[in-house]
Amino acid sequence: MRIGYFFRNFVVDMQKMVTILGPTASGKTSLAAALAAHLHNNGKQAEIISGDSRQVYRGMTIGTGKDLDDYVVDGYHVPYHLIDICEPGTKYNLFQYQQDFLTAYEQIESRGAMPILCGGTGLYIESVLKGYQLSPVPQNQALRGQLEGRSLEELTEMLVELKRQTGSNMHNQTDVDTAQRAIRAIEIETYNLDHPTELRQFPAIPYIIIGVSIDREARREKITRRLLQRLDEGMVDEIRQLLNRGIPAEDLMYYGLEYKFVTEYAIGKTTYDEMFSRLEIAIHQFAKRQMTWFRGMERRGFTINWVDVLRPMEEKVSFILNILNDERGIK
Repeated sequence: MRIGYFFRNFVVDMQKMVTILGPTASGKTSLAAALAAHLHNNGKQAEIISGDSRQVYRGMTIGTGKDLDDYVVDGYHVPYHLIDICEPGTKYNLFQYQQDFLTAYEQIESRGAMPILCGGTGLYIESVLKGYQLSPVPQNQALRGQLEGRSLEELTEMLVELKRQTGSNMHNQTDVDTAQRAIRAIEIETYNLDHPTELRQFPAIPYIIIGVSIDREARREKITRRLLQRLDEGMVDEIRQLLNRGIPAEDLMYYGLEYKFVTEYAIGKTTYDEMFSRLEIAIHQFAKRQMTWFRGMERRGFTINWVDVLRPMEEKVSFILNILNDERGIK
């Protein structure tokens, strides 16, 4: 990525973490990288922390949309964290994310750099901005055995009821994308119901939030174009390679979206056209859920400063810098 434009020399408040969020295909990563590159060019350092629940997995690059080329701006490699940190087939979770986020955040702060949190997983982002206090939840093999074979509809009903009992709202619809994910969510809620434990303390982090907005039709067009591009780039082969490494198809389908539908195609369960049609619809629905989450964050008291995706990159970066300066009272 290239940014051939000039900024006036802003005085930037390095004490606040910039959070950049938005739905899939909204250009979050390129904006975060452009901001980090601008700061670097002006003698200030910034590093990006991913806020994506699937980009943590190695070997799952095309399907999760890591877009690693976006982290290279005019030859400058923007440092990033929480990408490619665990093996595919494992079950990464929110508690682990909070731990890994804090480690990365503290390392960045110790270098005097600005952390930029960037991603589209609303639950992960909100958990660190709001300081969710979580406890680790071990696997419950007996419960898993009882739930095995239940339909996704039955599991969803059980989860909704458990969340009602624990006082937790059914925000995260990705919990019920697959039976495996629903069972894990039930496992967590059951543990929280039966084992009250001392909550983990999470420090307050000063931040501003930038939301990348994109209208519905533009988003749909971009999602479809991006899906075609990923398929052309070898997404099916990437998933076949993971299967050939011995990762069970069920484990890949656990990750949902691309890994659910393309895996079904790769093992001969569906045709290519069926896979494409169902996946395209699922991604559109996912983007809509992301926006519902972000609007929910606003109702829960978060201030999100929205910037139109169609504005030139230099204007979007200037928009962020102005907000940072306004926070300090600098005009």
